[in-house]
Amino acid sequence: MVGSHHFNENPQSVVIQGVRENNRFLFDRLVSIAEQADRARFFCDYMSVKFNLHRAEEQETEYARQSIRNSYQRFLKGWMIDSNSAAGAVLKHWVERRTGITPTYHNACIDSISSESYYKYMSDALNGSARTSAIDSQLDLLYEYCQYELRMRYTPDFRLTLYRGTHDAEEYEILEECGKREQIVRLNNLVSFTDEPERAWEFGRTVWRAEVPPAKIFFYSGLLPGSILKGENEYMIIGGEYRVRRMR
Repeated sequence: MVGSHHFNENPQSVVIQGVRENNRFLFDRLVSIAEQADRARFFCDYMSVKFNLHRAEEQETEYARQSIRNSYQRFLKGWMIDSNSAAGAVLKHWVERRTGITPTYHNACIDSISSESYYKYMSDALNGSARTSAIDSQLDLLYEYCQYELRMRYTPDFRLTLYRGTHDAEEYEILEECGKREQIVRLNNLVSFTDEPERAWEFGRTVWRAEVPPAKIFFYSGLLPGSILKGENEYMIIGGEYRVRRMR
């Protein structure tokens, strides 16, 4: 199960069924492009054409124009500003639908799918995706492209050492105490990490170190051209159970 800490310790590749098959032209072409920056530009161009993202202003109604403007890039930027926004809810909902991992927090703790906080999260997710053009399909492609790039550098069993700063470590569900500084905790279904420990301290008085397999990385800074997540060395990680070690 992808959300289990056992998966993180024994990782393997994850694919979204049908995405590569239905976008064969994209992935066949990526193989022939040597430079990562060129592949990133080609991916963005492909997404623009496939989902008509470049034709928003040609639409006859404001509703149609807005639905195209609300692309995957806008949701990524929304996450960077506020992970508890409607954009954050849409991204968490995508993770929930694709992996079965439910969120544990969205403006409030989510204890169960029958709770009021879960209802409010779902309301944000549905409202956020209402005026979009096939946002789930866009996010499917983004994840698969991210995985393509990661496989260029890492084997499926490789694990990246990443760090997360938090001000409320005591609020997380502790599944197991493994030692003085090591625990297995349940994280939100989509969370931000960084590969710079010094950067993590800027986001909380507690910093956790975790070993993250490539399959659990949804997006990372530098994957696409432009300024999305640039400057923070941020990784958007599919959450669930993680073995973490508290720094210091």
